[in-house]
Formats: sequence, structure tokens, C-alpha cells
Amino acid sequence: MADPRGFIKVARQVAERRPSDERVADWDEVYPGTPGRAVLPIIRQQASRCMDCGIPFCHQGCPLGNLIPEWNDLIYNDLWRTATDRLHATNNFPEFTGRLCPAPCETACVVGINREPVTIKNIEVAIADKAWDDRRIVPMVPEWHTGKTVAVVGSGPAGLAAAQQLTRAGHTVVVYERADDIGGLMRFGIPEFKMEKKVLNRRLKQMRQEGTVFKPSTTIGVDITGEQLRERFDAVVLAIGSTVARDLPIPGRELDGIHQAMEFLPQANKVAVGKPVENQITATGKHVVVIGGGDTGSDCIGTSLRQGAASVTQLEIMPTPPEDRPGNQPWPTYPMIFRVSTSHEEGEVDRKFAVSTSEFLGADGKVSGLRLSEVRFSEGRFVPVEGTEQVIPAELVLLAMGFVGPERTGVVEELGVELDPRGNIARDADFQTSVPGVFVAGDAGRGQSLIVWAIAEGRSAANGVDTFLQGRSILPRPIGPNDRPMVV
Repeated sequence: MADPRGFIKVARQVAERRPSDERVADWDEVYPGTPGRAVLPIIRQQASRCMDCGIPFCHQGCPLGNLIPEWNDLIYNDLWRTATDRLHATNNFPEFTGRLCPAPCETACVVGINREPVTIKNIEVAIADKAWDDRRIVPMVPEWHTGKTVAVVGSGPAGLAAAQQLTRAGHTVVVYERADDIGGLMRFGIPEFKMEKKVLNRRLKQMRQEGTVFKPSTTIGVDITGEQLRERFDAVVLAIGSTVARDLPIPGRELDGIHQAMEFLPQANKVAVGKPVENQITATGKHVVVIGGGDTGSDCIGTSLRQGAASVTQLEIMPTPPEDRPGNQPWPTYPMIFRVSTSHEEGEVDRKFAVSTSEFLGADGKVSGLRLSEVRFSEGRFVPVEGTEQVIPAELVLLAMGFVGPERTGVVEELGVELDPRGNIARDADFQTSVPGVFVAGDAGRGQSLIVWAIAEGRSAANGVDTFLQGRSILPRPIGPNDRPMVV
């Protein structure tokens, strides 16, 4: 424990962000320098707020089981090197989660029962960024090699976590990625202003130095068959994500100017780092409508504002969430409350809740507007409210309504793995699929989820692979395949 009375004496304070008008003029992270540097002046005080709670529910809130009270005590006592070691004991990529995770640990914080919780996410990223600045994060090369080979298909957080764990266990690991660069959605879906790609690149450099081999621009089923993959490797890990986007099949869907978010965001991310994109989809000078109220929708908003959209409207079918934790979502669950992202702060965004789009309107083959109405939930479905229909202008519509599962063609079809009733890849208690020696980790097996769950799944699947190859494993296993987020 840090200061026994810290949570009483010190108020919660998060890192200050750059002014909104400055942020929308560039693609840099929204914090000055890095999120970690931005919080350094206040981190010791904030760490002192971690109380002697007896049972740290933040452990339960975090799928990785991060040793949060231990970091806080170490930082309060200025023991940065040890804090870095404790952080990496449970999390391969704390600089990713410290930027991108919605922090279910904070809503499970005991201090948060009747006051503001500890700033766990800020402290995590500060430890990680300072460790990189001080060159304390170095390659962990295995002392011996097992002679076993593993292929990891997909280079998102689940694939990278599995690959790093298995490489450090002494196996020869090759990561295959069909895109032209490594990183999955962290590279192509997450905008620069949320996580600059240099943060990803430095971790990939560490992994290469440890011995992990990366093969971008390689599609299983095209460049390598599933049969060849199984012949070449002793085990295979599928970390292909949940990439089939939910669509909106209503009249007018065929009009130009209606795109999935993951058509729009990767192009913007490439241009932001200086890569050319032909026929780029842009929001410049257009009335933009984002359908979907989650993180991907917020990323579309921030990107559209930086591209100079004429207006931005966000539509969400669910009603406006309450400002405070509702009674049916008690501590320590992750509550559905009204949240304002950094993107919402950066311009005039018209957020419409409890609305549903019934038709896309167009002129000359291009979208020009949306017909929508207010809805209410009745008998298990949303029904329109009479007399609330309206038309809003729209020259670019971005669908950010989530994902429904992994692609069935390609590697899934090539390897012949079975799917569960939800359309995800079925797996057993060791994360092994119906095909012996083939494992699955991340969204492909559990469905669309958080980055922290992806890393936990990658670490747990690595334990299953290592056990399969060696008969036993000393690799940690933070979760089982049937674990679910603490979300109501």
C-alpha cells in the first residue's frame, strides 16, 4: 500500500490533453509528448490513492489479472524498474492497453464505490512509456530452443501476445499477416491520434530481436495452403480477428458514399504516416453521418474532423445512457454510462440516441441524406415512434456497427475448423480447435471484444500450445476460453 490516506487527501486527476483546436490540425497523439509523459508530474500522487482495500477487485476487472496495487505502491516509492517488471509480468504490451483499453479495472476499483477511482490506466501507460524512454525494455531472448515450430496467423494483439510468449518459451514462431504491414487493427484501425504507430513499431522491433519472424502480405489459402501450413509447423494459432462487419441492408444501400468504417479508417491511417492511397475515401467538406456509438464510431469522428468535414452526426439505436452508474449495473461491473471520447471534444458533433435509419436517400447515384426516426424498445425489438421521422443530410455515411465474426473463407475453410453457434471458431479448454494442433485466440474465438481480452487470450492460447508441444507449460494462463468480460 502507498499512502494509507491517499484516497482521502488526493483527488483523482488525469493527464491533460492538448487543446482541441491544436489536435485537429495534426495526427499526433492527443496528449503532449506521450500519454505517459503527460501524466508523469502527477503520477506519484495519483498512485498514493490506491487504498489498502484487502481484496483488490481491480484484478477481477482486468482480464490479464494485472498486479495493480503492487505497481501503485512501487511508483509511490519511486521504484520504477521493479514496477516495470511487475507490469510486464502479466501484460506483454502495457503501452497499448494504457492507450486503448477502456479500463474495466477502474470501474472495479474499491475506491470507486463512493468516490472517483484510481487512475489505473494513466499509471500503467506512464510506467510503460518511462521504461521505453529509460531503455529498460529490452529483448528477452530464450536461453534454449525446443526445436518446435509454430505459425501464428494474424498480427493483432492476440497474435502478437501469443507469438511473443511462444518465442520466449523457445519455439520458432512465424507470424503471417495478409496486410502489407504487421499490427492488425492496431496499425490499420486505430488512428494515429489514439496511438502513434511508432509505439507499435518499437515493440515489433523487440519481438524481431527476440527471434519472432514476421511475414506480411501473405494470405493463407492463396500464398500458402492450409495443408502446407500444417505440414511446415508443429502447431498453428489462428488470431484472425472478427472482421466481418455488420451491415445495414436498407433501401439505398447501393448508393455511392456509404462505407464500412474499416474501409475508411485504414486509408486515413496510411495517409497519416505518408503512404499513398489511390481514390481515398475522405470526409473533406462533406456532411458525415457515423452510424454506431462505440469506439470505432468515435475513431471515425476524430478522423473526419481532422479531414475537414462540414458536419458530423453520430447515430446510436440505444437510448441516451445515464450520467452516473445505474442501479442495475452495480460496482464492480463495467457500467453503460454517457461517455465523451477525445474525438467528441474536438468539434461540434451531433449525437442522436434512440434513432434508427430506415432509408438512404440519394441523387445521381450518390448518397445525399438519411431517413430516420426515433425508436423505443418493445417486445424484444426496436420499433419506430410515430411522428418522429426526419431527413438529415449525408454525403458520407460510415457504418461502425461492430463485427459479427471471422471470415469463413480462406484459412478457416482451408484448415476445416468447426464454428460454434455464434459463428466464431470453436475451441476447447486449452484453446484448441476441432483440428488437432490448431489453436485459436482473440476475437476469432470469443467474438468482438477489447484489446485487453485479446492479449489475455493470446497469452492463454500460448499456454495451450506450449502444453501441446511439450507436455507441460510454465507460461501463464490468465483466462479460460469461456471467460466473459465483466459487462452487464
